[in-house]
Amino acid sequence: MSKKILFVMTGADHWTLADGTRHPTGYWAEEAAAPYEEFKAAGYSVTVATPGGVVPTVDAASLAPDVNGGEEGARRVAEVLAGAEEFKRPTGLADVRLDDYDAVYYPGGHGPMEDLAVDADSGRLLVRALRSGRPLGVVCHGPAAMLAAVEEDGGNAFKGYRVSAFSNEEEAQAGFADKAKWLLADRLAEAGADVQVGEPWAPKVVVDRNLVTGQNPASAAPLAVELLRKLSG
Repeated sequence: MSKKILFVMTGADHWTLADGTRHPTGYWAEEAAAPYEEFKAAGYSVTVATPGGVVPTVDAASLAPDVNGGEEGARRVAEVLAGAEEFKRPTGLADVRLDDYDAVYYPGGHGPMEDLAVDADSGRLLVRALRSGRPLGVVCHGPAAMLAAVEEDGGNAFKGYRVSAFSNEEEAQAGFADKAKWLLADRLAEAGADVQVGEPWAPKVVVDRNLVTGQNPASAAPLAVELLRKLSG
């Protein structure tokens, strides 16, 4: 039986700020590349799904040496993404059958703040994945997608779950806290999630039932390891 993991990724190439300007963005390279490598090495195939089936855009800033531990790290991440054919042939999110996959993973980047935060198809998928008990991993700004996971009664499916996500302090240090329409950690708390964050930029992974969340790019690789642990358990 084939082993399959679904990557749900942003289709946005910009993030609309509070003043209406469009900040160029997309998905964050490390958050896609590191788990991709972990999953492939463990024998899993990867399918990428985006809203409308558009090819996801990598945030150019996430390819810079200073966020990848230097030139060698930046080169490695770029090579992984360039060789990942799945990222070039995404399926439409509306066409996804959850039963076809063993686990679901959402990388971040500011892109999800633009589209997945209000995407009904993604929201329904998250509700089903959470209920199914299959491992569900979401990292950094990926948890913006949780805001669209609304139950029949209008409440959020992640209410009462312990989650991590990009912190207000990290958003401030990145230079966007005073430019954003809203802050992710605040919105998740308003939706009823128990938001847990650690030191800025340090790895932090939170596990609650079948949900595994990570705070920032450095959390992506350890999150993938935890997902694989759940899959093999």
